[in-house]
Amino acid sequence: MNRFPLWKNVVVVLVLLAAIIVSLPNLFGDAPAVQVSLANGQLLEASGLERVREVLASSKGSQTALYTALYTEKGRVMARFPSVDVQLQAADALRAALGKGYVVAMTLTPSTPVWLRTLGLRPVPLGLDLRGGVHFLFEVDMSAAVKQRLDTYATDFTKVLRDKRIRRSIAVVGQEVQIRLPDVADADRAEDLLRETDRDLSFDRRNATEGVLLVARMTPKQIRERQDFAIQQNTTTLRNRVNELGVAEPIVQRQGLDRIVVQLPGVQDPAQAERVLGATATLEFRLVCAEENALEAERTKRAPLGCELFKSRDGSPVLLKRRTIVTGDQLVDASQGFAEGQPAVFVRLDTKGARNMLDTTKANLKKPMAVVFVEQKRETVERNGKMVEVPRETREVINIATINGVFSSSFQISGLDNLEARDLALLLRAGALAAPIYKVEERTVGPSLGQENIDRGVGAFLIGFGLVAVFMLFYYKMFGLVANVGLLTNVILIMALLSMIQAALTLPGIAGIVLTIGMAVDANVLINERIREELRNGMSPQAAIHAGYDKAFATIADSNLTTLIAGIVLFLFGSGPVKGFAVVLCLGILTSMFTALTVTRALVNVMYGNRKVERLAV
Repeated sequence: MNRFPLWKNVVVVLVLLAAIIVSLPNLFGDAPAVQVSLANGQLLEASGLERVREVLASSKGSQTALYTALYTEKGRVMARFPSVDVQLQAADALRAALGKGYVVAMTLTPSTPVWLRTLGLRPVPLGLDLRGGVHFLFEVDMSAAVKQRLDTYATDFTKVLRDKRIRRSIAVVGQEVQIRLPDVADADRAEDLLRETDRDLSFDRRNATEGVLLVARMTPKQIRERQDFAIQQNTTTLRNRVNELGVAEPIVQRQGLDRIVVQLPGVQDPAQAERVLGATATLEFRLVCAEENALEAERTKRAPLGCELFKSRDGSPVLLKRRTIVTGDQLVDASQGFAEGQPAVFVRLDTKGARNMLDTTKANLKKPMAVVFVEQKRETVERNGKMVEVPRETREVINIATINGVFSSSFQISGLDNLEARDLALLLRAGALAAPIYKVEERTVGPSLGQENIDRGVGAFLIGFGLVAVFMLFYYKMFGLVANVGLLTNVILIMALLSMIQAALTLPGIAGIVLTIGMAVDANVLINERIREELRNGMSPQAAIHAGYDKAFATIADSNLTTLIAGIVLFLFGSGPVKGFAVVLCLGILTSMFTALTVTRALVNVMYGNRKVERLAV
């Protein structure tokens, strides 16, 4: 009556063995390490590994040769060290020897043995509160996102009306684009042309001192869509920038209406992370108003019609055309390199940008074109006796060159030093931000505090597990021992699944494991009480075991199903720590069902099945 077929016993054994092996990397912890990657984003080859080995071995007066492991992972070289002091020495030696063509970052890496890494097994990634690292909260400037869209409409309107030779004056005022038409007779024709640009825009006419004023506005639906796009694009861009930094298991997600959370576990250099993530740098390509006097425009603070006043890096004024040829969101790729022995950034454009660049270079041979570096910042100023933060945009001309030939999708930007070229290539390769972002919160969790959280979490788990195990053993005797084995198996299965799916474990996740222990033992309590009840009703021991597991199944399934639904809801609508708790809770429910109904049943069958039993220790 109480026997599993051979195949089922084999499956249970294989699952347990696989879970033990997959969860083994979690026993070895983390160690301080140095990560070396190429600044241009390309993958390091075997020669890079040997170069790092030579630098570490040749550093005089230091302990950098005492690395415990040196290997390549995802195109980066990882060097693991026995202590933080040696890690710091190694990082300094590598930065000095390798130069600016490499990115040397300090991090924490798992101390997993080689044979486990060869099998592709990794420990459960730890969240920020357990591993230490940096937490940023960024706010997206939603009004700037809408204004950028309006600026694009203004540029498109200018091109459409210019092609049809309609006189106009176009400006963005507040939340609308105003088109002044000196000739009233052009109003109907111009409105029809502009409606073809975007039929969702709303247009109305106003009286003007001269001619007619057409006003274009975005609908509320368009504004919401633009703001959602800005959040999504910025989230993607920040995630790409994190990948360029080489951070393992980062968290980049939207929070609320206009904020983005970035968590970088294991990062020990928050200044570098903030410099790359917080930068809103992008480029604009414009023609130079070569025939105009920039010094005169600076003196009078008035730019000629169709031109705009900028500053170059040396502070001298430059007049550029208002029309932008290519913007940062049309860049497909950017890499750092050298052209004629000087640092340069090699740029590749998308189809629309390439077409605009081709048309411009064809029509403006031997004319100068400028590259404008655009950056959004926030500065603190005093207003009405209070210090407040206000947005500030800086635009700087970083390069002016003569168009000597026709080109479209691929070209280069020179006139930069090594560090500027590296950072600019990284930012452009990661993608342009759809709207400016501003840091509103920063928290740094040190490795020691993370380790303290781990110790406390593990301590809470051991106390909870120990109390439950003692109670079960005292109250249910041998069946309590079976339940305890099931609980231990349940924890191993949870850790194995977390390792397989690489879900980050946080302090709330540890709380979820502790809660799962209490929930998992409920199933064993139901089964054991049912067995007791059947024995009191006069059933034989074998029949009582069978009835206990069989009749308790429906109750166990119902109770766990309702909890699983609650866990799924928490995962779908929660964020951050709530999601971590929900993942562990859902996995724990599934594993507890398996251990309570299958693993413990297999163990009871081994103990009592296929033989005559007079009484049960339950």
